[in-house]
Amino acid sequence: MELKDIADLYGEELHIKQIPKFGRQSPRAQEIAKRSKLNSADGAVIDEHDQFYRDHKLLLALFRILGVMPIERGKIGKITFGWLSGPMLYAYVFYTVMTVVVLMVGYERMDILLNKSRKFDEYIYSIIFIIFLVPHFWIPFVGWGVAYEVCDYKNGWGTFQLHYYKLAGKNLAFPYLSTLIVIISLGCLILAFIYLLTLSALLEGFTLYHTTAYYHIITMINMNCALWYINCRAIGNASKALAETFQADVDHYCTAYIIAQYRVLWLELSELLQKMGNAYARTYALYSLFMITIITIAIYGFTSEIVDHGISFSFKEIGLLVASVYCMVLLYIFCDCSHQASENIAGTVQTSLMSIKLNSVDLETTREIELFLKAIHLNPPTVSLQGYSDVNRQLVTSSISTMAIYLIVLLQFKISLVNIRS
Repeated sequence: MELKDIADLYGEELHIKQIPKFGRQSPRAQEIAKRSKLNSADGAVIDEHDQFYRDHKLLLALFRILGVMPIERGKIGKITFGWLSGPMLYAYVFYTVMTVVVLMVGYERMDILLNKSRKFDEYIYSIIFIIFLVPHFWIPFVGWGVAYEVCDYKNGWGTFQLHYYKLAGKNLAFPYLSTLIVIISLGCLILAFIYLLTLSALLEGFTLYHTTAYYHIITMINMNCALWYINCRAIGNASKALAETFQADVDHYCTAYIIAQYRVLWLELSELLQKMGNAYARTYALYSLFMITIITIAIYGFTSEIVDHGISFSFKEIGLLVASVYCMVLLYIFCDCSHQASENIAGTVQTSLMSIKLNSVDLETTREIELFLKAIHLNPPTVSLQGYSDVNRQLVTSSISTMAIYLIVLLQFKISLVNIRS
């Protein structure tokens, strides 16, 4: 059930106003009521409390430079997108130039695959290098095409942080997030350069000119994983702060009014997690398929070399193994941080609610506790890619199962060919 459905079911604002006055006369409740007068539609007010944007704006700037997600802080408190905006015009030019480079390099890689590759390992590497060019062509679909949904998700953070301030009396904090983003961003850029320059030096036929088509692609792949991790970490920080504030208030002010306010805020955070999955559904659905494809081909190439020549640990074998492990790590990070974000939202708050002694509170408060638990049950915080797949640790195991099936089939063909030749 969506947040809107639950809000309609409970009539949140009307419901809170109907809570008996004695539940809204405590000093804590009066503080909340006073801050509730802040206007959520005022961009200046949103901007004042939008710490998440200030912490991760470097990440957004890097995606604009890559021409992947041309969104901007168009006006105070709002992230906007337009097909004729400055970042979008830059993205058109950047994408056009890089498309020319990618097509030129791709043509040469295809020529190497079809006419110059003689050994099996050369075929495998050529196929992998061609597949690594594919993400460039899905940028308009998974980047520009979802920009409006991403803006809606990002702006949802500003509203949530203001509502958190109204309830908690302090701004939401994201410890070390800005420093972590700087480190991760530099790491993504440096890894891309080191990886491609190393391949150019060690692989025959992979020139420095060829690397020019891959820098933005490898960086984008790394940055997509970093972006997902940062978003999930931010939601984890928010859920932890909400749970700690809720526990402190329940310990001292366990009233129906307080619990109802936290229920609305919790539902908003749960909706934010769902918005994240829906906004990036195209991006990370293709991202996962791309990772599974690379892992399958790389492991197949590695095991085929072992079948043909035994374990020699040549550079090409190690390269295939490293490529598969690298993509496995990225896929695991993508699934695991989503799982942890979902667990963090529900777990601690639900434990706090279950620990309240119902015989020590009034009937109205008991009813609010039951409504809160029911809201958690009806609106489980899961990351779903628009309903096509839930992103959690089970996705890792299902992906491994899928890859194992394809590997078994491919290796059976390989072994059959070896037997025929012998």
